[in-house]
Amino acid sequence: MNGEDQEFWGEVCQDLIEESQRAISPLIGSPKGGEIVKMGADGTPTTLIDQVAENKVMEILKGVERPLTLISEEIGEVRIGNGPSEAIMVVDPLDGTSNAVKNIPAYGISVAVAPIPPDKEGPLTIQDIQMGVVKNYATDDIYSAVKGKGAFLNGNDLIPSIKEDLSQISLGAYVYRMDMGKIEILCKSVRRMRILGAVAIELAYVADGTYDAFVDVRNNLRMVDIAAAKLILEESGGKVTDSNGGLLNGRLNVLEKTSIIATCNAVIHGKIREILEGI
Repeated sequence: MNGEDQEFWGEVCQDLIEESQRAISPLIGSPKGGEIVKMGADGTPTTLIDQVAENKVMEILKGVERPLTLISEEIGEVRIGNGPSEAIMVVDPLDGTSNAVKNIPAYGISVAVAPIPPDKEGPLTIQDIQMGVVKNYATDDIYSAVKGKGAFLNGNDLIPSIKEDLSQISLGAYVYRMDMGKIEILCKSVRRMRILGAVAIELAYVADGTYDAFVDVRNNLRMVDIAAAKLILEESGGKVTDSNGGLLNGRLNVLEKTSIIATCNAVIHGKIREILEGI
């Protein structure tokens, strides 16, 4: 991504974040925000607060000067503007919806940008993401990255944990409604567990050292949810793969899903993989 494109799409991301946060603020901590209004394009229920956030995203993007394609879990895939799209914007308008409705301070927005090369053949994948921004609305912390140019928290370099002892790490993991036998050994091998229900923010927490790792082995994690945070963690120096240790290369759409092992460094990643391989 060249400097001009970086500045342009960075400003678009900033507008999306600021206006979306303003739009949903009256519904934070309100049961009304949690009312289900429809089924989203990804097959899950859409709440009123989700719809308000996404409507604001659409409103902002319709005013953008360049044609683009929006991928969002509620509305699906939408072409905006005239002519061939110059970029795909992958947006989770509200990461951590339940937290927002209950005013639990872990909810925000995830925005990823994948420029479309003129000679590109075939669908874009998560590997084509060139810019990612995640904001925790509850704390006003902004995590950002541009591919090949590093990752930042509120403008300062992101530095993940340097821990290499699995027994000393903090692990974020999705274990709700799972057969605990599959990950019980891993859970018993770490110092502490956290479950926030806001995966983009939790991956960003691995990038800044709040967590040391995040794991979801269900093969049910949406690419939309992790598109921005994956880049942020990798640009900070962390390591991200699927549960088999393979490259994440899913296509950019609302139905594509994956598993994930996201860690502060390769040593912790290897130790988690050793445990999971033994299951």
